[in-house]
Amino acid sequence: MSKKDLWKNDTKLTIAIQKSGRLSEKSLQLLAEAGIGLSNGFRKLVSCSPDFPLEALYLRDDDIPQYVSDGVADVGIVGENVVAEKARGVETVEKLGFARCRLSLAVPRSVEYNGPAWFAGKRIATSYPRILQNYLREQNLTAEIHEISGSVEISPGIGLADSIFDIVSSGSTLISNGLKEAEVVMHSEAVLIARPGLEPLKRDILEKLLFRMRAVMHSYKNKYILLNAPNEKIGEISRILPGIKSPTVMPLAEPGWSSLHSVVNENEFWEVIDRLKANGAQGILVIPIEKMIV
Repeated sequence: MSKKDLWKNDTKLTIAIQKSGRLSEKSLQLLAEAGIGLSNGFRKLVSCSPDFPLEALYLRDDDIPQYVSDGVADVGIVGENVVAEKARGVETVEKLGFARCRLSLAVPRSVEYNGPAWFAGKRIATSYPRILQNYLREQNLTAEIHEISGSVEISPGIGLADSIFDIVSSGSTLISNGLKEAEVVMHSEAVLIARPGLEPLKRDILEKLLFRMRAVMHSYKNKYILLNAPNEKIGEISRILPGIKSPTVMPLAEPGWSSLHSVVNENEFWEVIDRLKANGAQGILVIPIEKMIV
């Protein structure tokens, strides 16, 4: 689809984004790196991209699934935990790899915790009653759920609850409130959700958006690597460095040596570097990747 077609009849894809906070910053950064400029400055509730058929609505994160489900927005970026809690009729089309956290049950540090059965009959404070109720049902447990918003972690300390169910990132908030993590119920990250049944032109724009976002996200996970190696080691090093298909091999001016170029996954990086050095690789250079199309 050409750029002209994308703007046909002024059709735009409407995306809902959290109006402030870390998730909002990361969402706008991902879009910017995908060549889609947006601004939510000066308390604007709506903004349009000058370089892509996209307009953004800036909302509270809890409202995003409903706005997408009701068709006010076509797509949205929100945490998986919010999607699960709101249980609206939306489609998760892509995991975005940022805003990672977990939803966990936590108990006072003084408690001798011996498993999920401890929560039977207890009072649990949470902002996520639906997810918690589903977990308790799966565990065949009955507990008293206190739904509150904000400052859930102080509930045991003021006598409102025996334990809490809340978002955990580093765990420092639990520690500062005399709590310890007991059970991880759900892992969460930012996701792109969509309204089911998008009309064809908007679905085409969504596919273009996904193509750009995936190119950026692939670059986050990989590094471009260049190295020099003796020719007799090229076979072994190529097996260590498969790249997208296989490494690029180019002869050096010095006889018996070649330069190899490839891509390394971030999660395997240091292990791969150690193996390369053990097999004679020298002059290893590692370069960030701006975009990666696979």
